[in-house]
Order: sequence, then structure tokens, then C-alpha cells
Amino acid sequence: MKHISLNSTLFALLLALSLFSAPSLAGLKVVVTIMPIHSLISGLMSGVGEPYLLLKSNQSPHTMSLKPSDARALNQADLVVWIGESLESPLSNLIKQLKVSSEVISLLDTPNLHQLPIRNNREWTRHHKPTKSSSTHTHEINMDNHIWLSPANARLITHHLSNVLIWLDPDNRGLYQNNLEKVLNRLDGMETQFKANIRGNTDSPFIVFHDAYQYLEHHFGLNAVGSVSISPDRLAGAKHIHQLREKIRRLEARCIFSEPQFEPKLVHTLISGTQASAGELDPLGGGLTPGEDAYFNLMIGLSEGLASCLGNDQ
Repeated sequence: MKHISLNSTLFALLLALSLFSAPSLAGLKVVVTIMPIHSLISGLMSGVGEPYLLLKSNQSPHTMSLKPSDARALNQADLVVWIGESLESPLSNLIKQLKVSSEVISLLDTPNLHQLPIRNNREWTRHHKPTKSSSTHTHEINMDNHIWLSPANARLITHHLSNVLIWLDPDNRGLYQNNLEKVLNRLDGMETQFKANIRGNTDSPFIVFHDAYQYLEHHFGLNAVGSVSISPDRLAGAKHIHQLREKIRRLEARCIFSEPQFEPKLVHTLISGTQASAGELDPLGGGLTPGEDAYFNLMIGLSEGLASCLGNDQ
């Protein structure tokens, strides 16, 4: 009986020790807010661990709501990566309440990040000059936060996150460095394919649902001429719709793009009686399977959606 009791005691001690050490064996607990960034980090963490994605399905980051499991993941995270309060505003209070030991990275503070100012409907000109990010958060107010749609920014973000992961988890430095090279190579290949897909269509005028594609336009020389909604949380009024219909006719816009996160009825109203076609673009890739491939599928999907609606001249 004593022998059995001793074995039971040893087993209980070993079990307790294994449970105690489980967090270190599991590696870093990384939480990421949106799918495109989650995909890039998934590539960096390949062979090390899997980051947790907060924003799922076709939710908008401007109006996202969290489940209890999401809140637990945030509270247990070693690293939280988000764009910033200007994009994922519902998260701002939760981020501030995280445990002291959590590292929180706002990607708007990525060193040398190219940023473009928010434009209103009177400022739609091609190829705004990018500015570099500052060390303060005041730039969030006036800057476009859809930074991941620039391949140049995606490279800067990937480098930055790789350095952060190595700093937090130096034992896996070699894996992070090898994964960084793989992700950068995939970004090069994606950019080449994107350019091939839109060849012959870069001058074709089009209108987007909301002004989320400025970085894409700038990087690839696209010709967006307006947006349906004034802001993600503000529907266009009758005056704005009238002005857009006039612009569609005047500029002979080929396509009006809706988004799966927003009601597309306005798009059908706009194209009625014009030569424009309706298409769909998704800057977040809400319908894609999260993981290493998602960012690249998102970008190639955008290029295919543009080419399909604008008309491939090849």
C-alpha cells in the first residue's frame, strides 16, 4: 500500500511540475487583431507556435466584438499586435487593461513605415507622397491606417515583427531568421504576380466602397477616383451619391467596388443607368482561411478582382 501511495505521490508531483512548465514549453502566446498581419506573423512563427487571431469572419475592425475566449487570449498574451486605436477602436480600453508583462505593438509605430494622409472626397489624386512614421501616436488621427496593403510596408512590418519575436524569444532566433527570409521571398513573388494580373488596367478609373486602398493604389499605380462611403461608420448622403454618379459619368469609371463587411445596396444604386460594372474587394480577406498563406491569397485576390471588373486588356 505504501508503495502504491508513494507512486501516486510521485505521479502527482510530476503532473504538477509538467502543468507548471507548460507555458514555457508552449512558447510565446501571441495575439493578433486582423488577418493580414496574423498571416505574416504565422509565417514568422512557423515551427515555433501559432498566433491567435481576434478578428474572424467578415467583422469590421471598427465595430468588432469579442467573445470571452478572445478576452482570455488577450489577458494571457505575451505579445499583442494591432494596427492601432484608429483602426481597432473597440479594443482600445481592453488593450490598456492588459497585464503589465504583456508587450503591445502598434504597427503604426513600425520604423520607417510609409504612411499616407487620410483624404476627403475633394483630394482624390494619384500617387500621394508617403511620409515616414513618427515615434508618437498623434499621427494616427490624420493617417490612413490600411498600411498592410503596401508590399513595401508589409516588408517593413515583417522585419519589425521578426526583431520583436527574437527579442522576446531569443532561443528560437535561427528559426525566426529563416522564416523571415521565406516570407520576404513570398512577398517578392506576390508582388510580381500582382503586377502581371493588373497589367493594362492601371489607368482605368474606378470607385471603391470606402477609402481603404490608397496604399495599394500608390504602390501599383492604380486609378481610384472616389469612395462610396465617406467613412466606415458613416453612410453617404443623397448629395454625395449625386456627386459620385456625376463623377462616374464624367470620368467613365469602369467599376464600383463593394465590400463584404458593408451593405452593397448603394453600389447598385450608383451603377444604375451608367456603363460601370459592380465588383467586390476585401481589404481584410474575411472569407479566407487564416494562416501563412492568407496574406498572399488576399493580395492576389485583390489583383484578380481588379482585373476582372476593370477588364483585362492583355
